[in-house]
Amino acid sequence: MSAFTDAEIAYLSGQRLGRLATVGPTGQPHVVPVGFRYNPEHDTIDIGGHDFAKRKKFTDVRANPKVAFVVDDLASVSPWRPRGIEIRGKAEILPSGGERFGPGYDLEIFRVRPRRIVSWGIEPTRRAVTVPR
Repeated sequence: MSAFTDAEIAYLSGQRLGRLATVGPTGQPHVVPVGFRYNPEHDTIDIGGHDFAKRKKFTDVRANPKVAFVVDDLASVSPWRPRGIEIRGKAEILPSGGERFGPGYDLEIFRVRPRRIVSWGIEPTRRAVTVPR
């Protein structure tokens, strides 16, 4: 059984860009746009990028795997209807998988296992759950 609802999975599957927040060694937060895919086999968010393993986010996750990831957009501007999902969890560094994202992506990826999911504008009501693992 998935930690995500069917509507959340459909939303994530229709998006390709999100924002990943990591924490540096001094405790300073760092947020960057990243490519991602929902992975139904593992019920995770897989995150990759160009020169991925050379970036600050990669160094941050090596030191502290706790991350937050947000995907959001506007379903409508009139009326104003924001929607999105925040996923907090731990990022596991994998040595391969990025080749599935497309040409030029590094092989290395993060696999984020959700521990907390908050979504708005996707379901009829806001949803916030802690995922037992």
